[in-house]
Amino acid sequence: MDIDPRRLRVLHAVAVRGGVMEAAKLLHLTPSAVSQQIAQLERETGVRLLDRTHRRVELTAAGRLLAHRAERIEGELAEARRELAALAGRTAGRVVVAAFPTAVRHLVVPAIARLATDHPDIALRVVDTEGPAALRELRTGAVDAVITEQDAAMTAAWVAPGAEGTRTAGIAVRTVLEDEYRIVVPPGWVARVRNMADLAQLPWIAAPPGSACGQALDRLAAEHALTLRRDHVCMEFPAVLALVEAGLGAAVVPWLALADVPPGRVAVAALPGVGHRAVSVFQRTGAAGPEPVVSAVVGALCDVADALGRPPARSTTFGPQAEQP
Repeated sequence: MDIDPRRLRVLHAVAVRGGVMEAAKLLHLTPSAVSQQIAQLERETGVRLLDRTHRRVELTAAGRLLAHRAERIEGELAEARRELAALAGRTAGRVVVAAFPTAVRHLVVPAIARLATDHPDIALRVVDTEGPAALRELRTGAVDAVITEQDAAMTAAWVAPGAEGTRTAGIAVRTVLEDEYRIVVPPGWVARVRNMADLAQLPWIAAPPGSACGQALDRLAAEHALTLRRDHVCMEFPAVLALVEAGLGAAVVPWLALADVPPGRVAVAALPGVGHRAVSVFQRTGAAGPEPVVSAVVGALCDVADALGRPPARSTTFGPQAEQP
């Protein structure tokens, strides 16, 4: 029996993505092409690999067995690429990175410039995807690395900057940046914010639940027993800062979001103990570690994060007086 390993990869994609349609997206094929490849593999093996009697296509016992073998073959190919890279003394290949907008702007774009000099044979593709959807894409092979954010005080899963996290279920995590939060208000409100209790008197531009800044605001409210007036909900930092500048509320934002904000637009409240978000990179890994080409990209991201340095001391930036809340 001759089995084409390229068709095993198609079967493996159906297994990890849970169906023909999703496998087609992963492999950049049409669903019809995926179905044809599986049908040909069934002819080669002489057994039925997919159960097509239900609304959702599922793998048969033989299909699951062969998909497991295909996963092992993928692991061996990854190891072969690692050994060849070490033998050749150069790192090459295509890497897909999923990231949120501020990470794309301040980490990924500078990393691309570094890679162009240090590893010109690496082609980096950026996907603006975040959260659980991005991690699912990582687990199923659609992306090679995911940059995530989370309020560091909300979980014990994060590791110190520059350190490798525990490798669990084929995923390694590395925290590259501790991005300190700032509470920003319209410049005309700054005199009203002397302590945490004053925050309860302000309207807020809140981040969506589950986001790092959303978690931070929930944490601050719980820690200081505050009932906050969340007049607006907004995710993108340029929009958040525009609402703050317009005098519509206060907001929690990370230092990185303020890096390019002109003086006078918003004021930073001089309140300590706001915390920070952990910006981390997740990547797939095997017994011998991640693939060198992905590690080179993660290394470039870490170098960029290190070059950002520490945020400046908290200060209040005054500008045009905004209407009082």
